[in-house]
Amino acid sequence: MKSPNIQQLMQLTQQMQARVAEIQEQIERNMHTGISGGGVVEVTVDGKGNIKGISIDPVVVDPNEVEMLEDLIVAGAREAQDRARKELEREMDQVAGGGALPGLGGLLG
Repeated sequence: MKSPNIQQLMQLTQQMQARVAEIQEQIERNMHTGISGGGVVEVTVDGKGNIKGISIDPVVVDPNEVEMLEDLIVAGAREAQDRARKELEREMDQVAGGGALPGLGGLLG
């Protein structure tokens, strides 16, 4: 088995670090919206799952139904955060799977 060149490994490591940083920046810019209650509540999160906005249809703003509204907000937030998490996992799987650095397989194989 041929031993990998240390310089090549260092270059590939730097390339991977740059690609991961690029993906993280892109993910932060991507927004995901979760919808609950048939569209009366929408929660928007960034790619890391941080809540960036909430939209509530005035139809559901009833002082006697505050608990229901709170539940709808939580449901919308969970859906949006789940979408952000799935995108992050897809992007990181591509990096880990060698899609970002096709030369790595030939170097180590």
